[in-house]
Amino acid sequence: MTLLRFAPSPTGALHLGGLRMALFNHLFARKAKGKWILRIEDTDASRMVPGSVEGIQKALEWAGLNYDYGPGVGGPHAPYFQSERLDLYRSYTTKLLTTGHAYRCFCSVDTLTQVREKLARTGSNSTYDRRCLHLTEEEVARRVRAGEKHIIRLNTSGVFARRPVIDLVFGGLKDAHGSLSTDPVLLKTDGYPTYHLANVVDDHTMGITHVLRGEEWITSLPLHLDIYSALGVEPPQYAHIPILVNPDGTKMSKRNGDVKVADYIARGWEKDAVLNWLALSGWGAQHEQQVVDDSVTERTVKTAPDSTKVMNIDQLISEFDIAALTHRSSSLDQGKLAYLNRQHLLQGASTPSGLADVASRVRSWLDESKPLGEISLEYTFPEYIEKVIRVLDTRATNIRDIVTLAPYLFVEPDYSTDDAREMVRKIQQEERSSVVKEFGEDLENIQSWDSSSLNECISCAKKRSKVLLPAVRHALTAVKDGPPIVDLLLVLGRKRSATRMLAAAMDSGYLPLQ
Repeated sequence: MTLLRFAPSPTGALHLGGLRMALFNHLFARKAKGKWILRIEDTDASRMVPGSVEGIQKALEWAGLNYDYGPGVGGPHAPYFQSERLDLYRSYTTKLLTTGHAYRCFCSVDTLTQVREKLARTGSNSTYDRRCLHLTEEEVARRVRAGEKHIIRLNTSGVFARRPVIDLVFGGLKDAHGSLSTDPVLLKTDGYPTYHLANVVDDHTMGITHVLRGEEWITSLPLHLDIYSALGVEPPQYAHIPILVNPDGTKMSKRNGDVKVADYIARGWEKDAVLNWLALSGWGAQHEQQVVDDSVTERTVKTAPDSTKVMNIDQLISEFDIAALTHRSSSLDQGKLAYLNRQHLLQGASTPSGLADVASRVRSWLDESKPLGEISLEYTFPEYIEKVIRVLDTRATNIRDIVTLAPYLFVEPDYSTDDAREMVRKIQQEERSSVVKEFGEDLENIQSWDSSSLNECISCAKKRSKVLLPAVRHALTAVKDGPPIVDLLLVLGRKRSATRMLAAAMDSGYLPLQ
């Protein structure tokens, strides 16, 4: 069975790059009819941020990326926190020591610094002189019994089974062992594993078949493959994903830029739009050939979707092709997110159940955030909010726009603003008062409250006054632009519309009614 893992560190809120990586794991696993694990890599206690795990879980739940095994779900690969797997890492370290693929190093930090500097002065590429590799078994045993602090290093002077590496994104990769430090550390003095050892042991013992991770880990791949070889087990297939960067080209991180998933949740972006946006960023390259050990391997990659193609999660799963990811970093275009969000919002509100869901989320935001302060209960009924959503239609990019684009549909118009005064500045006060008063009476007397009847009512009223439309729009909204007047009347209803006509006529900007 195909099995993948998403393995974040609990060092802060989940950011967009992390959500994208979880998404790719989800898409790959679901397309292959496989499963994926959430594994928390928390061996570096100094960097842990309280609440991070819960935040990661909440973000994944919001996105609908339901992992098959992991914290809160369980499964056959538990435990899913690395801090609870320390005995396992020590066991595998003992195996490496026994086979001679690892050794204990008792050098102090000062000694290691001196050795490294000395090697650098001689022009050597080595970072350690392996002096502890040559200690006798008796000497090692004596120093261990004496309680001397030490680390455990991988013995890279041994023979490893190395073969050409075919990355699922980049194809053939050149051997980069020359860039590794000399005999990398596997286990630290505190008994905690380095990322490299824990990563390999966990992927092996959990039965991970495919590893999708950021491109920055390509430089560590030779080390990980050496550890697999030293343990005598097969490595998984790797796919290194080019990272997301900020618009200025700098690496996107939790400390730089607007990247927290929680912020996108709070701002009301549609989850399907965010996933659509992240998935298509960097998805679209066609690679026709790869060079592996001076030979050319042909491969065919299907055409990837356009970067603004509107796709739901099922469509993303169906079309996802990891080999079609670009080989370069990608930046996220907020304009594309806005476009995609509008389309997903429209699609979501196109069915009765979807419309009810959008209306429910709008009401929740009104209740929790109070963007307009306290509002009357009559403006929060689901049926009313659904009417507002329909009338705003393509004007709304985000569910917040349903409120902020037309606040007058949730609170009474403010006729005292400069913009409101400017709307009717050229209309005589007496005429304004008369027009809105009479039209309000027309609305109270209209027999059927529908588009046809309202259009007929407006047509008749226009014959009485050429300033009807600006005066009525002012009375209904106190805002110059907005949906057609008939649509506004349909949403507000007979009573609210007539009440606003009267309120506008009685406003201090009008002559008092006689």
